[in-house]
Amino acid sequence: MSPVTDPLPPGQSQLADFEPFGASELDAMGGCEGSRWRLLDSEREETTSEPQAPLLEPQSAHWKNAVGFWLLGLCNNFSYVVMLSAAHDILRQERASGNQSHVSASLSTSATTMVDPSPMPIPHNSSSRFDCNSLSTAAVLLADILPTLIIKLLAPLGLHLLPYSPRVLVSGACSAGSFILVAFSHSVAISLCGVVLASISSGLGEVTFLSLTAFYPRAVISWWSSGTGGAGLLGALSYLGLTQAGLSPQHTLLSMLGIPALLLASYFLLLTSPEPQDPGGEDEAETAARQPLIGSETSESKPGSSWNLSLQERWMVFKGLLCYIVPLVLVYFAEYFINQGLFELLFFRNTSLSHAQQYRWYQMLYQAGVFASRSSLRCFHIRFIWVLALLQCLNLAFLLADVLLTFLPSIYIVFLIILYEGLLGGAAYVNTFHNIALETSDQHREFAMAAACISDTLGISLSGVLALPLHDFLCQLP
Repeated sequence: MSPVTDPLPPGQSQLADFEPFGASELDAMGGCEGSRWRLLDSEREETTSEPQAPLLEPQSAHWKNAVGFWLLGLCNNFSYVVMLSAAHDILRQERASGNQSHVSASLSTSATTMVDPSPMPIPHNSSSRFDCNSLSTAAVLLADILPTLIIKLLAPLGLHLLPYSPRVLVSGACSAGSFILVAFSHSVAISLCGVVLASISSGLGEVTFLSLTAFYPRAVISWWSSGTGGAGLLGALSYLGLTQAGLSPQHTLLSMLGIPALLLASYFLLLTSPEPQDPGGEDEAETAARQPLIGSETSESKPGSSWNLSLQERWMVFKGLLCYIVPLVLVYFAEYFINQGLFELLFFRNTSLSHAQQYRWYQMLYQAGVFASRSSLRCFHIRFIWVLALLQCLNLAFLLADVLLTFLPSIYIVFLIILYEGLLGGAAYVNTFHNIALETSDQHREFAMAAACISDTLGISLSGVLALPLHDFLCQLP
């Protein structure tokens, strides 16, 4: 069977089959700190029990769900990544209109608004040592992330009332609309409206599909994360490659309309209905080894009961997640401050690459690092996410110092740093949600996954807000 008719508790009519649970208390050992020592035992138990997974789920269904979640991650984040990759070119439209008395149709029909994929830069501020757009690319970042933030803030309050299938349809429609609107845009304002649609699609999809993982074996989290990393790499690479090859920017964006169709096909045709009696794919030994973030887990706990929790219970679950949420916020704040606040200013004039080409290469290398690390969960696990946050903040400080002092001699050094930046960000994402899945009871897992996914969005939003004034300040420097 496929999830066409919402076989999961998402339909809420099926949630009635689950008994509501009483209020749970925080674990006596104290949230994440009390569970870290037993998390290692849980990981060992998970490794030893993995060969038994086919006994719980037919092999064909296992691979269909694995591929399905990988494709959902790929398709969900694809439009979001493409819009960020095109951010420098979207804003170039404003500069082009200010420097030309007539804008040709080919200039005004796409987000990139380019006839030549690599035009010579036209400095916005001739007195500045930077080649600046009149607006920072953080403006596109904010348009691409604020709607997602709103969705994720409101999701725990009532999104569960809408079944999964309609949510997926809305996400696919918004993704397709974003490509069409930006492709035929005649102004920066219209282009940003298309970016907003991409944000709605990505935000709604992430909340939906991360919640959906609660009804499948935990291995699908790794596949989902790898797919989102693949979206970054393929989205940035396809935008870079097609425009570099000379394809019309309008045709480049319109050629990506197959991605929303693939998202719908992956959900409705590929995923199988999960087994309600064992949605987590855990055996008894693994359940006994796991130390939940929230105590008082009962043997009758089931995914899907998360939305029957009281507000007090949800708050206690959220407090238990803070040791993961805060570090992930810092990781994403630092990396997107780099990506949308500094990438445009890390301009090397002693290379054969134009400014626009350098920006696209930065985005592509970053996404390559994200893809590699988001696909690494089966190789190694990281429990201490705060270490990744510290390293990412050091990256931000180093690159900001270079923007101010210009001491790096070669763009290839920046390429390596950006690849490393992507590795840290992807590792933080996949390990955070893996750890939450390990430490959260069945009763709370669906709500916990939906609540924790606000972390990256909040960090990205804060970085965009601060990157705008930084851009204006630096572009006024002589």
